[in-house]
Amino acid sequence: MGVPRGRLAVTLDVLTDALVLVGQHGVYCQSARQPGKPAMDIQLITKSIADAKDLISGVMAELKNGR
Repeated sequence: MGVPRGRLAVTLDVLTDALVLVGQHGVYCQSARQPGKPAMDIQLITKSIADAKDLISGVMAELKNGR
């Protein structure tokens, strides 16, 4: 993969771990307005991490196609 893509891959793993931890926290922090859904701050954090993962995946694809 090379050093840059390897570092990005490790970053994806770290973000995935963070996403799992936030998801577990969301099970216990339920929204009062939307029963069965995590609290709004947990939803925002989850979306931000997922967006970051998408961005990194896109950069990795560009690096792959650039070779």
